[in-house]
Amino acid sequence: MSKIQIPLGPQHPALKEPENFMLVLDGEQIVDATVNLGYNHRGVEKAAENRNYIQDIYLIERICGICSHSHVSCYINAVEEIAKAEVPQRAKAIRTLVAELERVHSHLLWLGVAAFELGYDTLFMYTWRDREQVLDCLEMISGNRVHYGINTIGGVRRDITKEQAEEILKKIKFLHERTSYYVGVVTEEPTFLARTQNVGKLPKDVALELNAVGPTARASGVDIDVRRDEPYFIYDQLDFKVITHNTEDVFGRAVVRVLETIESYKMIEQILKNLPEGPISVKVPWKIGPGEAVFRYEAPRGEDIHYVKANGTEYPERVKVRAPTLANFQSIPYCLKNGYLADAIITIAAIDPCMSCTDRAVVYDYKTGKKEVFDWEGLRKYSIEFYKKKGVSFK
Repeated sequence: MSKIQIPLGPQHPALKEPENFMLVLDGEQIVDATVNLGYNHRGVEKAAENRNYIQDIYLIERICGICSHSHVSCYINAVEEIAKAEVPQRAKAIRTLVAELERVHSHLLWLGVAAFELGYDTLFMYTWRDREQVLDCLEMISGNRVHYGINTIGGVRRDITKEQAEEILKKIKFLHERTSYYVGVVTEEPTFLARTQNVGKLPKDVALELNAVGPTARASGVDIDVRRDEPYFIYDQLDFKVITHNTEDVFGRAVVRVLETIESYKMIEQILKNLPEGPISVKVPWKIGPGEAVFRYEAPRGEDIHYVKANGTEYPERVKVRAPTLANFQSIPYCLKNGYLADAIITIAAIDPCMSCTDRAVVYDYKTGKKEVFDWEGLRKYSIEFYKKKGVSFK
């Protein structure tokens, strides 16, 4: 049978954001695959250079809806390191609490999406119904269900009352029971096992070679987690296990996520029962630096990295983001090869991709062979001219 090439995306009902995967098929089997980025670039890094450090908190929070606290925490810790700010222990504890609530939110959302991709709509509806409980906790703490805005430079914006802590513990107890049920579904339900076992294989040596991170790497037996290996916030004071698995497939990635969620509940209980007393923030000058810092953070999808360079003004000179999806995208072509077309969607979904976090743009002049560098105004003018050629007017 002759080989055929088919595009998966950028517009596809199973992809929550635009992205293109070119698949080469021999019958139903995938023999080659490539990932093509660039459909959702927003210029966040360049925009950050034209806003002050406080404004950048709310810009960087919108790199991702599900990992909004992750990106801001990573950025803000780099800024605080340059400013030599001593963040109070209570603020660190609240940041850790929100981080683990966000992990629960992310993993429950992923489990529902994975179930939907497999046609297992009952599990999808169950997990998303229960996910409302953790969103209620985040809204109670911060006032928001998605972009929490809890962080500020030098600490957090809101404290947690005793009554809020008790209510969160009640909801976490309920979620703990529900997630224990999901552990059974993921590890025992025949439909789930049939669609995930031996699908999207990523051996440990390949995961290391391709720099996979987070649950994607841990499901291949790679024992890494920034929370333990390079502790931040109050993780060095918490008792938790780093979850790994050795099946090296989509099933392993599901197991890692549901068991990580159980660990998050344990950490949330520890934090709320031992919340330090004291202030929730310290004052930090508007003008930061000069200096530079890199910070690593274990987001729900894996290791997030932010680089910040300060020049002594209230505006950062450079903000660079390496989201975990960018690291994990390198493994997708390998995972897709030798698999089947019917399994392509769940294989892609298994790394929990975020296209918006990942997309970057480079303008390349093929006539001169040079890359073009834009300032913010130049990028704006280029965008207007680009869409004018397509018949779109901004007047």
